[in-house]
Parts: sequence; C-alpha cells; structure tokens
Amino acid sequence: MANDFKRICTPSISDSSNSTIYAVPAGAGSTALESIVIGITMANKTTSGVTASIFLDNEDGTNDVYIVKDASIPAGASLEVMSGNKLVLMNDGSNADNLEAISNTASAVDVTVSVLEDV
Repeated sequence: MANDFKRICTPSISDSSNSTIYAVPAGAGSTALESIVIGITMANKTTSGVTASIFLDNEDGTNDVYIVKDASIPAGASLEVMSGNKLVLMNDGSNADNLEAISNTASAVDVTVSVLEDV
C-alpha cells in the first residue's frame, strides 16, 4: 500500500470530556497499521487565554500519556505541539491508538493534526 498524508481538523473541542481528534485506522482485513503524526496545532478562537491538552490513549489499554497538558494558548493565538518531533501511533488490527484533546473553555479551541498513514 502507498503511504497517505492526511489532515484531520477538529473544530471546537470539548471542555467536559476528551474529544477524539485522530484514531489510527486498521489495515486491509483488520491487519496492523501504523501512522506517524508529523504535526499538531491548537488554535484559540476566543478573545481570552485558554489552556488545552493533547492525550494519547494507548491501544493496549495501559501506558496512556499526555503529549502536552494544560498548555496556555493566548487569545487569538495558536500552539504548535509537535515542534519538529514525530509521534508513532499504532493499530494492532483490533485496537487503535487515539489522540484526544480537551480545553478548559467550551468551543474555544480548534485542533489540526497532520499524519502519514500506512507506514
């Protein structure tokens, strides 16, 4: 299979529970598949500062971690979470890694994720 670049946009993330912003798809026939996250940007659409977090819900049900926790985003600004780093996400054919986001203010933050799938 060919590698596919994808852009996923999630507007107005929640302030009460994690919003799934990307889930690694399974390969053909429910085979394992990996994705490489090459960028995450969070944009504050409001006129006051907010905080937001990106969380990795690990496919194995353990070792869940924050990529960034309670990061401050000034009014009208954006935050580049990855800053040149890469993040490998996996789907083992039945369970998938999920990237999730949450903000302290409802509908204040849009999140854009860039990934390379099927690597």
